[in-house]
Amino acid sequence: MSGLVLKLNPKERVLVNGAVIENGDRRSRLSILTPNANILRLRDALRPDEVNTPVRRVCYVAQLILSGDASVDEAKIQILNGIEQLSQALRDSDSREQLSAATDAITQNDFYRGLKALRALLPREERLLAVHPQ
Repeated sequence: MSGLVLKLNPKERVLVNGAVIENGDRRSRLSILTPNANILRLRDALRPDEVNTPVRRVCYVAQLILSGDASVDEAKIQILNGIEQLSQALRDSDSREQLSAATDAITQNDFYRGLKALRALLPREERLLAVHPQ
């Protein structure tokens, strides 16, 4: 995951390799130089009660890896199976592109990039399912 740059708002929290880090009073940028670091923006994190759709389920499993709460080997299989199932339903070219990017990232153990690609599908899924988060 070398070369990742996080732009943080004031008081924004991020999980880095299991440690919660809170930004100060000003906007800042963090450059993550360590390869394979597990990073999760807490503002983007799904809570268990929000995991109520197929894309959210797959995102949540990726999130569990990044938070250190799931075994990489087991969760990776779940994610790839979930992506395969999503590809049966999301057949438009934009969705296929995101699913392909997620697959590439997950197979390379780049779970942050995989989660980012999967999260791009959330608005489309919301429209297709007419789901409105509470």
